[in-house]
Amino acid sequence: MTSSASPGLSRLNEATSSAASALLHEVCASTAWAAALAAGRPYDRLDDLFAASDTAMAALTADDLAQAMAGHPPIGRPTPGDATSAREQSGVGAAEREELLALNLAYQDAHGHVFLICATGRTGGQMLAALKERIGRDTDTERETVRAELGKINRIRLTRLAEAAPEADVPVGPGAVAETASEGDPS
Repeated sequence: MTSSASPGLSRLNEATSSAASALLHEVCASTAWAAALAAGRPYDRLDDLFAASDTAMAALTADDLAQAMAGHPPIGRPTPGDATSAREQSGVGAAEREELLALNLAYQDAHGHVFLICATGRTGGQMLAALKERIGRDTDTERETVRAELGKINRIRLTRLAEAAPEADVPVGPGAVAETASEGDPS
C-alpha cells in the first residue's frame, strides 16, 4: 500500500483476505466479483479499484450475474431496514411505486430476475420509463444492460467504501443497516 490510498482504500488494502471479501460482498453479492477484487489488492487509487471492478464485472458468468442480482431488492420495494437500498431508491415516490412493482413482476416473468437499474440520482418516473423500455428486450441484450447497470452501482458503492474513514463501518451495499433510511444523500 502506498500513501496515496484514501483511508477507506487503505482499510481494504490492509484487511485480511476474508475481511476484504466481506467488505466487497457488501458492495456486490457476487462471490466471483468480490474474490477477484480482493485478490487484486493493493489498490493505490480509486481508479485502480474501478478498473479491477470493471474487469471482474466483464468476466462474470450468467450464474455470477444472477448471484449479484439476488443482492438487489425490486425497484419500488427497498429491503426493510437496509439504508443502502432505501437511499439508492429514494427517487421512487408513492405515485410510481405500485406501477413499478407490477411491471417488475412482469419483467421477472420475462427475464427471470428483478429489473436492475442504477437508481441513484434517478426519479421514479425515469426508472419507470426505463423499465417499460427494457421489459420487451431479448434476454441476452438485457443481461448485458444489467451487467452495465451493476457496474455503475458497484462504482458508487466502491466510492463510498474508499472514502470511508478506516475505523468507520460505512454501509455501502446489501445488508447495510447503520444509516437512517431517511438520509437525503442520493448516492
